Amino acid sequence: MSVRRRTFTFGLGAALASCAQTGGTGNDVRDAAAAASISLAVSEPIVSDLAAEHQAEGSVWAEGYTQSELDVAQETYGLLFPPDLVALLRDRRPVQAYDWRTDGDEIRQMLRWPLEGLLFDVENNALWWPEWGDRPGTPEARSEVLAQIVGDAPKLIPLISHRYLPAEPHEAGNPVFSVYQSDVIYYGGDLANYLAREFGDPRPPLSRPTRHIRFWSDLVERNPVHGPSPTALGRD
Repeated sequence: MSVRRRTFTFGLGAALASCAQTGGTGNDVRDAAAAASISLAVSEPIVSDLAAEHQAEGSVWAEGYTQSELDVAQETYGLLFPPDLVALLRDRRPVQAYDWRTDGDEIRQMLRWPLEGLLFDVENNALWWPEWGDRPGTPEARSEVLAQIVGDAPKLIPLISHRYLPAEPHEAGNPVFSVYQSDVIYYGGDLANYLAREFGDPRPPLSRPTRHIRFWSDLVERNPVHGPSPTALGRD
């Protein structure tokens, strides 16, 4: 299947998207220190098992946020961070993650990214599910229908590049998604597995998510590019 693709046009996301499209890895755009061997044994609680020496090096991890900073971020962007994300960000934050204090433009763009990508596929790659009803005759009408559908789905919290953690349910253990138009896959069975896969060396396998996230997990299972789960589970 030939599928038209959008591209990032800004910041870190552009670099990581370019690597993904050319077969590279995140290490291609990391500094030498971050690309070096990193041993992570991530389990519950997440932050206690992350290698503290690498936080001290400052190559992968930076100082975490205050609770006040996280409260402001959630209020500013209309999000509710799950408890495992709060625990991580209070303790430390990935250097390459969006900074919730200063990266307002990029964060807002990435909050729009999932809907914009799906709309792109509606108009360019024949995306339209039967349960959405008859396909409207104009782009404006199709956009209105899809905006309602995505608006009713759990909100996605941008982490790094086009990796997202769903805000619902408000519990630890939600899977991490990679969202690129309707090419949606699991990138971590949960936040801990995602972090180990993003920064670990050797990179652990993708753990199978135990939680189905309304709409977004459906996109994984009906992935038009890489096929349904478990095929989609194995793609980077």
